[in-house]
Amino acid sequence: MKKGKKPREPLSFVETMRKLVHAGISGSAVPNRQSDDEISLSPLEERAQRILGIVNRNDRPPYNMLFFVMYDIESNKVRRQVAKYLLRKGCTRVQRSIFLADLATSEYDSIRNDLTEVQAAYENKDSILIVPISSDYLRSMKIIGQQIALDIIMHNKNTLFF
Repeated sequence: MKKGKKPREPLSFVETMRKLVHAGISGSAVPNRQSDDEISLSPLEERAQRILGIVNRNDRPPYNMLFFVMYDIESNKVRRQVAKYLLRKGCTRVQRSIFLADLATSEYDSIRNDLTEVQAAYENKDSILIVPISSDYLRSMKIIGQQIALDIIMHNKNTLFF
């Protein structure tokens, strides 16, 4: 580092996105795109266990809020930055564009405000949904498609002995 220069402060998520917009976000991706730049997705069973670990925690702070963040974002750059931001904030990736969070209400507000700012920063047809959910509804989730023993993971299988 040169003498007399202060170390640079890291940019906030919103500032990073503004710089991206200023640099120019290129054309839209093809719908139903498959991109290698996506952050890797763990196996379904592992994701289901993580989700249930969140809801079944005994030490869950009472002021925490469970919510999903779901998005449909055309730009690869923006989508990748939003995914990284949500992971840094402590969200758990459920699907490629769906995250689950169990965070303090202040973090919920921060995420909502940051994503609102980013959405308004450039012209787009993107959508971002933030959906609060109760732990009871989350515990009753069903998985359609890939078969995993969700009842066993959730400890819902009961055995009756005579």
